Amino acid sequence: MTKRATDRTAIVTAVVLLLLLVIPQRAWCVRIKELSHVEGARENMLTGYGIVVGLDDTGDDTKSYYQSIANMLEHFGIRVPADQIDVGNVAAVMVTAKLPPFAKPGMEIDIDVASVGDADSLAGGTLIMTPLLGPDGKVYAVAQGPLTMGGFNTRGGGGKTQKNHPTAVHVPNGAIVERAVPITFSQKDSIRLFLNSPDFATASRIANAVNLVWPNSAKATDPATVEVLVPPKYRNNPVPFVAQLQELEVAPDIRAKVVLDERTGTVVMGGEVKILPVAISHGNLSISVAPPKGGRQAIGSQKTVFLGDEKSSESNLEVLVNALNRIGATPRDIIAILRALKATGALKADLEVI
Repeated sequence: MTKRATDRTAIVTAVVLLLLLVIPQRAWCVRIKELSHVEGARENMLTGYGIVVGLDDTGDDTKSYYQSIANMLEHFGIRVPADQIDVGNVAAVMVTAKLPPFAKPGMEIDIDVASVGDADSLAGGTLIMTPLLGPDGKVYAVAQGPLTMGGFNTRGGGGKTQKNHPTAVHVPNGAIVERAVPITFSQKDSIRLFLNSPDFATASRIANAVNLVWPNSAKATDPATVEVLVPPKYRNNPVPFVAQLQELEVAPDIRAKVVLDERTGTVVMGGEVKILPVAISHGNLSISVAPPKGGRQAIGSQKTVFLGDEKSSESNLEVLVNALNRIGATPRDIIAILRALKATGALKADLEVI
């Protein structure tokens, strides 16, 4: 091999090693946009009460809901006593929606329509114009239009056949925004970032990342809030500043947590979950979390597992779960062992069962 080829190989090797060192670190970094949201930039819940017409005799049978039909007809100048109404092609429904931040009049938003009576199905119906109210009682959007769904509900011969959920339907772009939520975004000396998952370390890291770009402009006031001073040149137009701010990357601090799903036997754990020295006997399985004499990790027999590190008194939970899987432990065995570890205090993580 020539000297030039040797030098080229050395350079390629150095670049590969550098990438191996850099890529894992950056892989854990997340944009501030994913970790927080700007104060005031949040969704608002909307609710309305409406009527669905055009059903194929699958509407409400309870006469107490016929008053809604009478009120609707009276709105159009037609007066019919509620006790004289007897139709099966109409259903009373609740309409809900989420108003996105910075939504403007004329924009379309999704809605969810669900029956509040004893209707069998809303398939094929049409929602009559329904005002959607905010918590302040004001109308922020209006919903109307046909309801299409993939579900059905049929009865006959004493039996019943149902697919999906025919009394609730999601309608994309089913409402039009009529009023914008007032948000004062410009002419501010500072903005506040609210963390989606409050954490002291993450809030401090976000402030440090911002200060590296705009020195002495950010501080973490509490685990859920980071206050950032807006540079003078962006006071009249803060959008470019916020866009740059949210693109900054931060390595969030993740709390050690283990989630167990007893129905499927699924175990999900974070990389920071540790186990202190402990010994467990479960059925014909024997588990010892302690530094083995011959190395970092050893599996004795098919029924005994030794885990640990001669230089550390802790073991990673992932190593334990993988070892248990190799010796044939069932998901129920693993869940029982993890619960026992948590009860003894050896499992240094939050344990959540779903």
